Amino acid sequence: QVRLIESGGGLVQAGGSLTLSCAGSGRTITTYAMGWFRQAPGKEREVVAAISRGGAEAYYAPSVKGRFTISRDNAKNMESLQLNSLKPEDTAVYYCAATNSLSGSSTYSSAKDYIYWGQGTQVTVSS
Repeated sequence: QVRLIESGGGLVQAGGSLTLSCAGSGRTITTYAMGWFRQAPGKEREVVAAISRGGAEAYYAPSVKGRFTISRDNAKNMESLQLNSLKPEDTAVYYCAATNSLSGSSTYSSAKDYIYWGQGTQVTVSS
């Protein structure tokens, strides 16, 4: 199994940017479709973005489309999420996730589809 470790969270003012990284260890991530989820206090975990195993296909939640960019570097065994034009409502714990995927082009937007999860990294956006 793969272990996922997120980094890059922090406190930023509205309009600012952050880059979240997710490093895989124990196994290559090349066989996994990946995703980023977030959970704010009192709310359910929701998908932010997802990327296919091959990296060519991506899905974005409507609330972040045009502001966030998901990417992956299979050679480095890493996934990233670039967060731009941040808003206070983006404040949440962000989680990296991975799931087995036979298809190189499929993305998965439901938390139920994912098998492996990181421990989360806090993103706080001040107004």
